[in-house]
Amino acid sequence: MPNKRFLNALQGKPQETPPIWLMRQAGRYHSHYQNLKKTYSFEDLCKTPELAAETAMGPIVDFDFDVAILFSDILFPLESLGMDLSYDPGPKFSELLSEENYKKIFNQHLPIQSLDFQAEAIERTIEKLPEDKSMIGFVGGPWTLLSYAIGKNKEKDIDDLSQFEWDIVKNELIPLLKENISLQIKAGAEIIMIFDSAANQLSKRDFDKYIRIVFKEIVLNFNNKVGYYAKDGVDYLLIENIKNELQVPLAGLGIDSSELITDFFRSSREGFIQGNFDEKIMTQSKETMERSLDKFIEKISSFSAKDRVGWICGLGHGVLKTTPEENVRSFVKKIRKAFV
Repeated sequence: MPNKRFLNALQGKPQETPPIWLMRQAGRYHSHYQNLKKTYSFEDLCKTPELAAETAMGPIVDFDFDVAILFSDILFPLESLGMDLSYDPGPKFSELLSEENYKKIFNQHLPIQSLDFQAEAIERTIEKLPEDKSMIGFVGGPWTLLSYAIGKNKEKDIDDLSQFEWDIVKNELIPLLKENISLQIKAGAEIIMIFDSAANQLSKRDFDKYIRIVFKEIVLNFNNKVGYYAKDGVDYLLIENIKNELQVPLAGLGIDSSELITDFFRSSREGFIQGNFDEKIMTQSKETMERSLDKFIEKISSFSAKDRVGWICGLGHGVLKTTPEENVRSFVKKIRKAFV
């Protein structure tokens, strides 16, 4: 450790071949994961460190990604705080959080201790990794966690956040997420990604306020160790402007496939830029996917290695469960063949 291509992207060193890793690269589309699921539950795979390491290693062995990702779930901090969480197969809470019940539900005084399995999973994964691969961790964004906790995660847009919601973000979730990030870094993760997939629910005014809080209260505490990703519908230029205004040492930014990633290529950029081939196209036939990928490669190839400094190749979002494995294999091979 670490992977040279990944390290170059983090350090802003121009290079021809980008590192590759995909959100949810260890998941339901992959036969390795499906074989493990014949014997173990999702929670078993996440909370048993040896199994989490074995799950994370599957796509490294099969597809030769540059980076392994902690195999876990963004919602476990909510369980740590006291929410009753199960998976059937998706996440379910026995009782949603509300202003009336939150003191009863959030009843754990040292919640970080119940996330120790993540630290050991990172350590066990690193033990299995070849020396030329990197290791990263992740947490969910505080609003994304709260959106699930209060049952708003399936809503497209929401009203302005209430004072109660802001208080939960700032007083309950952010302190625990900071400890969670520290735990994963101490275990050996090179960077931690904040996956904030529900941030696009927020109004522009609330998102501006929210991202400032996330940057000030979380990212500023971890110098170039934390990256941020939010799905389509957020203003990525606003994120970058706030980062620059606050002089936040953000490790990098993930870009959804609804945007042209080339709009974010610039030789002066600080931090990585990740993405962003369309994950939905990955589910189509190999021939259709490869035609679209060729066009994607053609656009990016018009930029010099200096202009696309910091680029980490990936998808706009996570690998979908209907993605053929052969498409993932072809994706990695074509990117590496095109950028040499």
